[in-house]
Amino acid sequence: MTNVIVIGGGPAGLMASVAAAEHGANVTLIDKGSKLGRKLAISGGGRCNVTNRMERKELIEHIPGNGKFMHSPFSIFDNENIIRFFENLGIDLKEEDMGRMFPINDKAITVVNTLLNEMERLGVQTRTNTKVASIDYGDTQVQGLYLEDSTYLQADRVIIAAGGKSVPKTGSTGDGYPWAEAAGHTITELYPTEVPITSPATYIQDRTLQGISLSGVSLTVYRPGGKAIKTHTGDMIFTHFGVSGPIGLRCSQYVVKALKKYKAEQIELGLSLYPEENHESMFQRLVSLKKTHEAKTVKNALKGLTMERLLLFFLQEAGISSTMTIGEATNKKLRALALLFTDFRFPADGTLSIEEAFVTGGGVSIKEVFPKRLESRLKSGLFFCGEILDIHGYTGGFNITCAFSTGYTAGKAASGQPTAESEKQPSYSKS
Repeated sequence: MTNVIVIGGGPAGLMASVAAAEHGANVTLIDKGSKLGRKLAISGGGRCNVTNRMERKELIEHIPGNGKFMHSPFSIFDNENIIRFFENLGIDLKEEDMGRMFPINDKAITVVNTLLNEMERLGVQTRTNTKVASIDYGDTQVQGLYLEDSTYLQADRVIIAAGGKSVPKTGSTGDGYPWAEAAGHTITELYPTEVPITSPATYIQDRTLQGISLSGVSLTVYRPGGKAIKTHTGDMIFTHFGVSGPIGLRCSQYVVKALKKYKAEQIELGLSLYPEENHESMFQRLVSLKKTHEAKTVKNALKGLTMERLLLFFLQEAGISSTMTIGEATNKKLRALALLFTDFRFPADGTLSIEEAFVTGGGVSIKEVFPKRLESRLKSGLFFCGEILDIHGYTGGFNITCAFSTGYTAGKAASGQPTAESEKQPSYSKS
């Protein structure tokens, strides 16, 4: 029987343990923390967004960090397999907006406990409060590992599922990178993704806009010179340091990359409250309101266009007094206001730290692992899965999908089982 050691008790590590044991391996999971599944327990705001039910092509598009690589792990265990896996273990799932899948009871701890129960059923041994010091790679083949108390554990295969550097309170503190480097692996540059963006703008720093929450808006990241890099549409919130919310998080990686690529201290963001309208159509709408409500104050005539605090700010920026009648507002100033509604530009100078990000960008180079096994090309018997790999997705169930998929793929391969799709597999995986 193959001895497999999994390092890390996050979503990828738990799934890798189940998969390896399911396929006949003797499995031990090691975690330095006192509890397993800590990151899983807080995912999705404590509800656990277990996966996303998008079609494969669209799913890949929501994994901007080397998403195409995921075609191979998905061929072994994809989002539909994840759904069947949990449903077969007794967790009823529900589909919410944009394909997000949650347990019907909205409790992440149910997902954690179900995985732990399945591990126990399969005979997986768990060792918490246990720190790994180093991995014994031998000359060409993994031999085992040393714990910090000098204990040596023999292993035929080792799966590193130690996570990235984001959300360190869950145990993700970058422990796995030195072990990968010791095996000769390249760690691509680490950076924060899915993280709030910072802005030096005065109206951000003085909290003028703090707490303004917007729905159905678009946020665009611009490169120096004005060309758009990326646009995301959805919900956003202004904070005391910049912007956050789903589209703020999704744009963050493009801010980080643009600042580095162009060696810039700041880049521009553009906010549109009306993504389906352009400057001219918004101007014509304002002119129409001017004709219809000529005697009303600007504030009252335009109150339906956005929330009052943001409207008052935009009016000030356009040089329009909120107490004057809209009939007194010149078309020139209405054009300036229309531009603010459709393309309000403000600077970004970075993001919060990687420790405050939801996801780590960068990691073990995917060029150095076999795609359908997640096994090292450099050291036989060494496997990687989850956030330690240079793979990342947007929030919305995409990162956890990658974790479960790569975890299952690595665990199955590490068990010694072949990966041919013709192989007989459990009912929740591909046949």
